[in-house]
Amino acid sequence: MSLINVQGLRVVRGGRVILSSVDLDIAAGEIVTIVGPNGSGKSTLLQALIGAVQPDRGSVRQKPGLRIGYVPQKLHLDATLPMDVTRFLNLPRRVARARWQGALEQVGADGLARAQMAGLSGGQIQRVLLARALMNQPEILILDEATQGLDQPGSAAFYQLIEQLRSDLGCAILMVSHELHVVMAASDRVICLNGHVCCQGTPEVVASAPEYRALFGTGTKGALALYRHEHSHDHHHH
Repeated sequence: MSLINVQGLRVVRGGRVILSSVDLDIAAGEIVTIVGPNGSGKSTLLQALIGAVQPDRGSVRQKPGLRIGYVPQKLHLDATLPMDVTRFLNLPRRVARARWQGALEQVGADGLARAQMAGLSGGQIQRVLLARALMNQPEILILDEATQGLDQPGSAAFYQLIEQLRSDLGCAILMVSHELHVVMAASDRVICLNGHVCCQGTPEVVASAPEYRALFGTGTKGALALYRHEHSHDHHHH
């Protein structure tokens, strides 16, 4: 059963073609990553998927009643506004305590309930944003460059959390990222975007595709192996 199906998507903004002839299908429970250079239309594609951007041509179909959890790239909060995590999770309207508390626990941030949003680290903010997205009990979690500004261990930890959530909750995950090696290893399928779909497939297939190498060079193969190696918790240094 496909959760989101995109056919022949074209998006034009201010006379510029941002996306053209994009076909995409996301099935229940899979982890799909979209990679591409800056300006390749990744965020626009996500916005089209959640219905925030109208296609100029083609179609975006969601499974009826699809529950989406969206984790934005950045949080724009007024730093002078005192607001703790609990209050943030209860905007725009209050939710049952069990829901926000459960969501914080799922992302390992239950200790942050009373912390001020303005005082959180980047990694903590990401977890709170993730908790917020999970309160909707999503069938698909959509993450836009969710680890921007996190260091390497921080983003690796975040991706491990994402994989954990997928196995716990069974939701599909769609990520946009520029951190190729980390993301590739965590994905079932990678879609390489540059205004159109250049190539897609398993991480191994995409990493060795000529279109991918033309965009990103060949350096990521080694990084992919390195990440897999780290992932196996084998900490001998060669």
